[in-house]
Amino acid sequence: MSESPLPQTLLALHEAGPNPAALFDVNDVLRWANKAFCEAFKVQPDGRLGWADMVRANHASGQGAVIETDDIEAWLAATGTRRGKLPYRAFESDLADGRWLWVSETLLPDGWMLLLAMDITALRQDARSLRQAHVKALRAAETDSLTGLANRRQGMKLLQQALGAADQWPLSIAMLDLDHFKQVNDQLGHAAGDQVLVDFARQLLAGTRREDGCVRLGGEEFLLILPAAALGQAGVIVERLLAKVRLSRPLAEQPEFGYRCSGGLVEARWGESAEALLKRADEALYRAKAQGRDRVERDDAPA
Repeated sequence: MSESPLPQTLLALHEAGPNPAALFDVNDVLRWANKAFCEAFKVQPDGRLGWADMVRANHASGQGAVIETDDIEAWLAATGTRRGKLPYRAFESDLADGRWLWVSETLLPDGWMLLLAMDITALRQDARSLRQAHVKALRAAETDSLTGLANRRQGMKLLQQALGAADQWPLSIAMLDLDHFKQVNDQLGHAAGDQVLVDFARQLLAGTRREDGCVRLGGEEFLLILPAAALGQAGVIVERLLAKVRLSRPLAEQPEFGYRCSGGLVEARWGESAEALLKRADEALYRAKAQGRDRVERDDAPA
């Protein structure tokens, strides 16, 4: 009997198995899924379907994973603060068909992610509600309630984590601040200001990579953490964000209203503390404000 090549054997086992399995590429596009995953999440890999679009479609149709939210975009933003940030994570997930899954995500250094799920419906659920409440409380403590991004506390945790992980270097960060935001609140009201902040969060998420950390520090100030991105690549990401913001019109009742953003961009130095790195980014942001706003200033001075 001839021996089967190991990769083909593993793939055949996953294809035939009852537990959902899927592979996402560095851009979070579903590249492969077994029959169990396709049936559970009502999808078919076509080389174009992204994870976020899969979740949106499932939520809209009441299929796939049960997501208890009235704002799917805020849920996606909050989940994005955890997804793809660690080499491995695991969590529970309910399916609309009544099953209960234990899901694991394994991330390779090149950004590809393997998702494996196991049906644990038959296990005892005595402490499940308490455990779920605990998980929800932890997530709430890490999330900005308005935008769904990581809050300051979680952002500092993500930054410390990135600074201590050699495989995430070169590491860049950007301090971002909405220009003249006080005028928006004063002239249009705080509800309009909140809509602008939410819009900026959506632009930020849409223009960044899965591994990037998107943080609302407070008010109109945000932090973007860019692992494995030197200053040049990071600059392209931030400039593209500013260009998208210029085109955005977030207020339906004020279709002519637009807003702008300024940024301070720096690349981390090995051994530099989070405080020192943030200070340099803040100084670069100050220069951007002083030089007319709606621009990015870089700190590329040698260490």
